[in-house]
Amino acid sequence: MKKLVVLTAAVAMICGMGLIRAEAQSEPHKVALIDMAQVFKQYKKFEALREGLKNEIAGSEETIKADVEGIKALSAKLQMMTETSPGYAQAESQLASKAAEIDARRKVMQRDFLRKESQIYKEVYMEVQSAVKMYAEYYKYTLVLRFNRTELSQEDDARGVINGMNRQVVYHNPENDITDAVLEYLNKKYQKTAAAPGATSPQ
Repeated sequence: MKKLVVLTAAVAMICGMGLIRAEAQSEPHKVALIDMAQVFKQYKKFEALREGLKNEIAGSEETIKADVEGIKALSAKLQMMTETSPGYAQAESQLASKAAEIDARRKVMQRDFLRKESQIYKEVYMEVQSAVKMYAEYYKYTLVLRFNRTELSQEDDARGVINGMNRQVVYHNPENDITDAVLEYLNKKYQKTAAAPGATSPQ
């Protein structure tokens, strides 16, 4: 009799767990869409960070340009000499050394700028991801997908039309597009931070 009671309780528990699982599985998914390209394009912080990097690159290019002018002057001087001229070998060696130094410095700068650009994209992406998570949890979205909100009718070249036809999202309810809402939140948050006393310009 005791075994029968235990068995009955076990069966009831298993059935109960199955019912809970079935109810959980029956809950409808709520899907949101976001145009990440549009977010990056219109997020003021991303624009400011890239502008700061652009100015830094421009400053470095001016430095390199000055060094190149020095190389040109040295090269012109060398062309006026012959191999038997006094100091020719020294000038030739100096020219080669300067050219190699400038080339090495340019490569280091390029790697540094690529690293900084990559860091900017990473920083902004993480902020966007965090904002999307907050928005989705608040409005009970269970899934957020990337999509391109540009209408196919707005594409004016063959490649754009083909890419548009290959999009994963064929139709969506405009209410599920959270791009503008996320952008508004990010820009308001950034503007408050940028306007705060003691705030420094993006590097």
